[in-house]
Amino acid sequence: MHEGKKKGVLFVFSGPSGVGKGTLTQMLFNEFDGQLAYSVSATTRPPRPGEVNGRDYFFITRQEFEQRLENNSFLEHAQFAGNDYGTPRDYVTNLLDQGVNVLLEIEVQGALQVRKSMPQSVSVFILPPSFEELEHRLRGRGTESEEKIEKRLETARKEIAYAPTYDYQIVNGSDIGAAYAQLRNIFLEKTQASTAAPVA
Repeated sequence: MHEGKKKGVLFVFSGPSGVGKGTLTQMLFNEFDGQLAYSVSATTRPPRPGEVNGRDYFFITRQEFEQRLENNSFLEHAQFAGNDYGTPRDYVTNLLDQGVNVLLEIEVQGALQVRKSMPQSVSVFILPPSFEELEHRLRGRGTESEEKIEKRLETARKEIAYAPTYDYQIVNGSDIGAAYAQLRNIFLEKTQASTAAPVA
């Protein structure tokens, strides 16, 4: 059967810090290896131990970031915890044009911008079972100061308020398998739909 090359689907993925986004996205990549690309953001923050430039983030200077902003080179951009983040427009559109599905893990400010400029994107918000549980998970890490934890919780409250504006909400409770099953179904439904339905 001969058909024109279908475009990839852009998945916009958000949720507060500590909700388990990374684990869920890793499970999706493990199962659909080769069918999904991770959108790599540019950031002015320094790399954390083990992070690799071009794989985890494009680490750039503030000057470079501002230059790209002037050139409208970002699909979205935001400031978060004192650092700038942006999604390179060309990087994402090139992948989608090649028929590659793209996953963009991003905070709500940026997600709003992406969803506005790319309304065909599919947005998913990962929620904790309760705010208390999220606080418990963040404190359980034991890696951050009380001040940082409070700041993350304050941010999480604001982020969770946006969850109803997303196409899908998934609660990641005690059973991550159940949360993943929902995410997997969304991925399959949207990527198969884009194959089956030609653009009019």
